[in-house]
Amino acid sequence: MWFLIALILGGLVGALVLWMRSRNMKLTWYEWLIGVVGLLMALFAIQNYFASVAEVEISAAPMYLLVAGLPGVVLMALAGLLAARRRRAS
Repeated sequence: MWFLIALILGGLVGALVLWMRSRNMKLTWYEWLIGVVGLLMALFAIQNYFASVAEVEISAAPMYLLVAGLPGVVLMALAGLLAARRRRAS
């Protein structure tokens, strides 16, 4: 399952890079770093959610999404907003 997720994520990152090149957009290193950390946190939360459901830990499952998933989504949104704001300013 993780192999398929890695293939899909690799394809999405490749498509993102090609799209950004076609629009002549550039991201700084810290925007990439913030986005990757957010993506890893979101994947960690999703994996732990499904593992907790499989082990019938129903009360712990949504807590993983709240504690690790929400900050991951916020970090990914922050990376996108930083890039959009820098592009709009120039």
